[in-house]
Amino acid sequence: MVRLSIEGRPIEAPANCSILQAFLHAGEMLVEGVGCMGQGVCGSCRVMVRRSGEQDVRTALACETLVEDGMQVAFLDYFTASERHVYRMDEIGESWEALQTIATTFPEAAHCRHCSGCDRACPKELAVQQGVQFAVEGKLTAASQVFDECVMCNLCTLACPEHIRPNHLGLFVRRMIAAQTLRPANLMLRLQQIESGAMTIDFDAPGAQPPR
Repeated sequence: MVRLSIEGRPIEAPANCSILQAFLHAGEMLVEGVGCMGQGVCGSCRVMVRRSGEQDVRTALACETLVEDGMQVAFLDYFTASERHVYRMDEIGESWEALQTIATTFPEAAHCRHCSGCDRACPKELAVQQGVQFAVEGKLTAASQVFDECVMCNLCTLACPEHIRPNHLGLFVRRMIAAQTLRPANLMLRLQQIESGAMTIDFDAPGAQPPR
């Protein structure tokens, strides 16, 4: 057993469990959006972590971070910006217009300060800053590869002083590529499973409905 603090409350938990599992072990309730625990879709459970003997506070994902003795943990709630990027993929022009499309939809992306705040904030250790630069330069394949493992936790957006929302830019680039080429095989298979009834979706599950 290890002793740690979550949301200011001291708890004990087995050493081989994640922060989420430790939270449950302590008798706390996971409210919504915890897909890995059978409660809807992935909530990208963001946490701020300070390890014993360290002064730095790091961002992490509660689902994949193992607890340690003396660890201090605080869940990080994300509040979306009042203004979202609005676009329709069926109105996206041909690939010759990709640069202009990105510049029009995400004009702030060109103002990146190269402060590396997004890189430090990313719990998946993605090269976020480079991905943004690739997108601005029109290197869409390279940009999409950077964001391929993005879980949309929005921590890079919180860290960006220019309000670029890099993860949403990465998603936009990946959607552009898919809209103009063959769709990803795993996505086509999943849609086929849903349409055939082989996979069912519980739309009433917590976190399953998109925000209005």
